[in-house]
Amino acid sequence: MSGAEPAEAPEERSFLSAAEAAALERELLEDYRFGRQQLVELCGHASAVAVAKVFPLPALSRRQRTVLVVCGPEHNGAVGLVCARHLRVFEYEPTIFYPTRSLDLLHRDLTTQCEKMDIPFLSYLPTEVQLINDAYGLVVDAVLGPGVEPAAAGGPCTRALATLKLLSIPLVSLDIPSGWDAETGDGDADDGLRPDVLVSLAAPKRCAGRFSGRHHFVAGRFVPEDVRRKFALRLPGYAGTDCVAAL
Repeated sequence: MSGAEPAEAPEERSFLSAAEAAALERELLEDYRFGRQQLVELCGHASAVAVAKVFPLPALSRRQRTVLVVCGPEHNGAVGLVCARHLRVFEYEPTIFYPTRSLDLLHRDLTTQCEKMDIPFLSYLPTEVQLINDAYGLVVDAVLGPGVEPAAAGGPCTRALATLKLLSIPLVSLDIPSGWDAETGDGDADDGLRPDVLVSLAAPKRCAGRFSGRHHFVAGRFVPEDVRRKFALRLPGYAGTDCVAAL
């Protein structure tokens, strides 16, 4: 009598649903005992590394080294604050626009770190798009993450997104382009953005399948191999000591 047939291995894929991405994060926090601040730090550092790969400092003029980092009040905003701090360490010249500040202690600590490193914070975002185009070499979109609607982030964030859509300088979005539906990508023609660079955090979300910009990176080297296998992730290998990989 033959034994039971072995269960089929899950089909490998490059993108996760919003529910799967949340389950992966829970696995890291609860089973592997990563700390929330630890994950934000890893993602923010890797995001800054991705920026440096696409826009290497030696190739930039003084003006092009200026980076505007636009942060929202949720998880992506915290990653943006860390990204700005590391860009400063890498000798870029970041400025932060953080219109709806979170009262969360982690956000407050990260804000203090940026302030102590003399990273300027804008009190308002100019509505005249050309002023931003002239002042900065690129913009980092850390406004909305998966599952965060523009209205939930507050009016200032919604107005900032409307301005960012009109910019002609390069745009780098963290995790998902703000305003996109994490599953379908719907909204990119309306409230969302069309970034030149996308940095997927931990693993790409389904909407990344619709990304058509120049560079797509995954910042997930910290995800243990067992977790990658559990979620059947088929992603490129990381070269050397790199913390990001091009997709």
